[in-house]
Amino acid sequence: MSDDQHAAAIRFIFEAGVLKRAARTGWWFAGVKHPETIAEHSHRTALIGMILAAMEGADPARVTMLCVLHDTQETRTTDLPHIAKRYLTAAPNTTITADQVADCPPAVTDTITAAVTEYEAGETLEAIVARDADKLECLVQAVEYHHQGIDNVQRWIDSSRAALKTNSAHHLADAALTGQPLAWLTPTPKPAELTPRL
Repeated sequence: MSDDQHAAAIRFIFEAGVLKRAARTGWWFAGVKHPETIAEHSHRTALIGMILAAMEGADPARVTMLCVLHDTQETRTTDLPHIAKRYLTAAPNTTITADQVADCPPAVTDTITAAVTEYEAGETLEAIVARDADKLECLVQAVEYHHQGIDNVQRWIDSSRAALKTNSAHHLADAALTGQPLAWLTPTPKPAELTPRL
């Protein structure tokens, strides 16, 4: 590997850092002044993907990688809300990824390109699960915003739920819609220990 390839790899790493500052802009329409960043969304999407993969019998490591990479192109396009897509035509994510990693070490280029291509095609079990994780994360975020007093989130819940494919994602969506975002702060009561009879 050449120094130029190492430099290209670190450029991609620096570029990915932009996602830590770039907002998920669609939430502005719901009245969220400071929505989560693309990186924050991608982090929880990866966690959800790992969980869904375990539940659906997919490869958790592969799903997690697809989830981590699924929005990396937004360093160059930003997070275009759905309304913008009526008027703008963005380059395909596979094209953007190819540009982002073109000069990286070949193994890096091949790994990232293959993962993004798989995610975008949406045909493998891992890609289906990863795409469900993306939609489920949006639904969970909408539920959290609703509990924080943002009322205009139902369209995000409805569209995310309608896009889910796997049974596990549907079950988790139902649990999210009936659950409380801060329920984890209260310990689950443990069953009383049985006292042996004498």
